[in-house]
Amino acid sequence: MKTTAKAEQDMQKDKASGRDTRAAILTRAIRANVPLRKTFVQANRGAESRPGPLRDFVTGRDLRGLRAYLMIVAACSSGDKGWTTEHDSAVWARLMDIDKTASDQSARTGAWRALRRLEARNLIECSRKGTAIKVTLLREDGTGKAYDRPKGDNEENRFLQIPTTFWTQGRDEKLSLPGLALFLVVAREKHWATFPAEWAPQWYGWSPDTHERGLKQLVELEFVQTRAFKKKAPLAPLGFTIAHQYQRALITRPRKPQKKSAAPTPG
Repeated sequence: MKTTAKAEQDMQKDKASGRDTRAAILTRAIRANVPLRKTFVQANRGAESRPGPLRDFVTGRDLRGLRAYLMIVAACSSGDKGWTTEHDSAVWARLMDIDKTASDQSARTGAWRALRRLEARNLIECSRKGTAIKVTLLREDGTGKAYDRPKGDNEENRFLQIPTTFWTQGRDEKLSLPGLALFLVVAREKHWATFPAEWAPQWYGWSPDTHERGLKQLVELEFVQTRAFKKKAPLAPLGFTIAHQYQRALITRPRKPQKKSAAPTPG
């Protein structure tokens, strides 16, 4: 019995974790930051409805799906294989950390179901052959259009960036669904922006309470910085109220690309 238990412990020690798997995918993608169109979070000004596809993850309580989707964007957006990535279903399950709480077959099934939810939202196309699952990225706005890498050259192509260290250093693992959603909201805007909770239903499609819980978690984890400021309020007793601005902390901001070293001068 003791020998068997020790063998199982050794096997678990040598087995790749979900974080190991995510790091391997990011290493293969060869990028410091992952681009994500801002329309995933919120439609551009003037749109009939402002909430983007992110809303459906929050209202559907689909943290697993959101984490999986962001990793798919990270894996596919380099374009090396035509916006497509393929892995065994066990790898997909480990990528989503489903293997931690489910048997092998249940984890494989859970991974496939999560990917099918993303397909139903017109964010990816997926197919399977045997145990292999192939996923192709679609445009982040949920229109079902073919994906192309955003260049920031116009309103539809504006994008936010997520540093790969967000995954490789395990920051994604610490966030609840409200926290991850608000991380994307803050990342969408410029430095020191305001995010009033009362506008959350109209702007993003979720409740003020969800909005506030997400911001609170980000501040507690020191993923974002906050500062208070006075806001003029003619009907308030003091003539002003206290509001807050937020920006990403240094550890969660996009990483600057490393400068290539100059070629040595021939002697």
